[in-house]
Amino acid sequence: MMINQAVDLTNCDREPIHIPGLIQPHGVLLVCCEPNLNIIQVSSNTFELLGQHPQELLGKPLLNLLAPKQVNAICQCLSEDFEHVNPLNISIKCQNKTLRFDGIVHRWNGMIILELEPLRARQKANFFEFYQRVKGTITKIQKAPTLLSMCEVVVKEVRKLTGFDRVMVYQFDEEGAGRVIAEDHADALTPYLGLHYPPTDIPKQAKQLYTLNWLRLIPDSTYQSVALVPALNPDNNSPTDLSLSVLRSVSPLHLEYLNNMGVGASMSISLIRDQKLWGLIACHHLKSRYVPYTVRTICEFVGQVMSIELVTKENHEDLDYKMALKSLSSKFVESLSQSKSFLDGLVQLDSSLLDLVGATGAVVCAGEQIISIGNTPPIGELLALRDWIKTQIQHNLFQTRSLSKVYPAAETFKAVASGLLALEISKVNQNYILWFRAEVIQTVNWGGNPNKPVEITKDGEVRLSPRKSFELWQETVQGCSSAWKPCEIEIVTELRSLIVGIILSQADEMAKINLELERSNTELDAFAYVASHDLKEPLRGIHNYSNFLMEDYADVLHSSGIAKLQTLVRLTQRMEDLINSLLHYSRLGRTELLRQSTNLNDLVRQVIDTFKISQPQQVIEFRLPRPLPTIGCDRTQVSELFTNLISNAIKYNDKIEKWVEIGFIESENENSKESLYTFYVRDNGIGIPHQHLERVFQIFKRLHAQDEYGGGTGAGLTIVQKIVERHGGKIWIKSTPDEGSTFYFTLSAEKL
Repeated sequence: MMINQAVDLTNCDREPIHIPGLIQPHGVLLVCCEPNLNIIQVSSNTFELLGQHPQELLGKPLLNLLAPKQVNAICQCLSEDFEHVNPLNISIKCQNKTLRFDGIVHRWNGMIILELEPLRARQKANFFEFYQRVKGTITKIQKAPTLLSMCEVVVKEVRKLTGFDRVMVYQFDEEGAGRVIAEDHADALTPYLGLHYPPTDIPKQAKQLYTLNWLRLIPDSTYQSVALVPALNPDNNSPTDLSLSVLRSVSPLHLEYLNNMGVGASMSISLIRDQKLWGLIACHHLKSRYVPYTVRTICEFVGQVMSIELVTKENHEDLDYKMALKSLSSKFVESLSQSKSFLDGLVQLDSSLLDLVGATGAVVCAGEQIISIGNTPPIGELLALRDWIKTQIQHNLFQTRSLSKVYPAAETFKAVASGLLALEISKVNQNYILWFRAEVIQTVNWGGNPNKPVEITKDGEVRLSPRKSFELWQETVQGCSSAWKPCEIEIVTELRSLIVGIILSQADEMAKINLELERSNTELDAFAYVASHDLKEPLRGIHNYSNFLMEDYADVLHSSGIAKLQTLVRLTQRMEDLINSLLHYSRLGRTELLRQSTNLNDLVRQVIDTFKISQPQQVIEFRLPRPLPTIGCDRTQVSELFTNLISNAIKYNDKIEKWVEIGFIESENENSKESLYTFYVRDNGIGIPHQHLERVFQIFKRLHAQDEYGGGTGAGLTIVQKIVERHGGKIWIKSTPDEGSTFYFTLSAEKL
């Protein structure tokens, strides 16, 4: 492959290795179309192995090559699982002799592909011998106590089965790089155990094919590939897809890679966990070596059993640690279920939050609030990091052991946060948990320098080339933490489900309480309305009859009796005032708001004019620093609100020069960019002691004697609070005794 621009081995990822148009020369490939199994494409080596030239086979039915019995056997395969029938015993007459083959057949993209591998020596397969060999191997695999010991068993057993000089178990990490974790080899060979290999050694599309094919054999790495005839499939005028072919030719780069390693033959067996390529059983031989299909089938079965056992063995790794994590998770659930908020529940656990995943630092984000535990980046960096993580989260999780590689700004704090594990609890509420791990500087042993993917030829051209040296090459790796274990990822995923479950449960409970409160409030409003209305009639009767007695029997009654009747009249009047206040208060909760555009400046001036007319003896200075805005609100209720607040400002004022100021403060809504108003009524009156600021809003609660400051029922501020809340706002007070009070309130009204 010749290139004249900047190149690296990632270009291998784009090589179409599934459609090479070539096969290895140790067998023959025929492409047939249904239903008659006419041969439409063959490998160009048919004369060497079958005694017939390609042109003699093309366009002819398969019956011209094989006996009817064998063709019928292939036809029966078409309706069955090919893996259960391969290999077929195929024999072909050629020049007075019989050629025998292992026939491997499969269907792909509507084509029937038949591959024939010559039997090197006619050996009668001994089923019981193979069964005993497989049984013993499988038993050893299952009895191995750990993942590593299982790998050590497998390399020894596969080497016995195949006779290869070297057999390794090669495991991939999350970035696609490989490491030799187990090895059995001939004494004269240099060990590869513990060596790492870069992701580019096995391109992405090659790894994809490893998930389709459990086993791949290259009997001779120096082979000359054999082309298909014709080059394109006549049925679709495209290269035939050889993804499942056992004879498919491999990439020239891979052959060069093997030759650079001094490997004459190789075989790879896939190890698949959760439908992903976990690793390979890699077999190398110094010279060419052919492995019969039956032996390959045994090796493939060993790989499948080992793949199943991977889950069991990995689940038993660090069992004590996993049990400790489960225990910590239970504490989390208990703490969160008893806490009022997500943030409080997590922060209370403190160091346990770190122990949950073996972290050195953690951060809990709840909206704009951020709480740090242990060693974490500075708060300024955390805000930017949180915003970046929002764009990276997938399936509520993000993890890396080298944060600075994907987030360059992390280079400045890699000492405390090279590793990051992020959990998203709620995107809407911006609830996140971030765990950090400190940098761990380590030495990695590579099988050759992984950073030299190209070479310059004698002609000065840049040539894509696999590495030539596989001797030990050491690299000091910085900016990385220890890897997050699968059990830690699993416990964090479970934690999110538990947290969400608790939050939903608490929300459901709160909704039930709110519903019950709403029902109770409605019933109380209804009761107060009915009770107030029904009490007024008998109370009015008592009041009237008391007046009648004083008028009709004044000359008969003693002076003390007259005084008692007068007291009774005053009490009934007081009672009626209280009932009227209660009736009005309950009516506020039962009537719908009639929102309309209201000019508050005009409304307040009308309230002031009314005061001036009704109380001409009062000398009050009314201050309006600037015109009040126009908002959407219930005009009648807001008029009553200002009336009560201004009335109180006048009433509770013992100064000679009294003044009342009515104004507003304007601020910007960060979400909608609209103006928000905070209104206020300020006076220079007697003020309210700090301990009584909340009490003034309680119904019928007066801070002074009944006859002081003009009397009253004590319901005015309660009604004011009700009006504000019905408008979706809130009210609060700032006051200094003997200097005055300021009542602030919002109405959640949009600007009009």
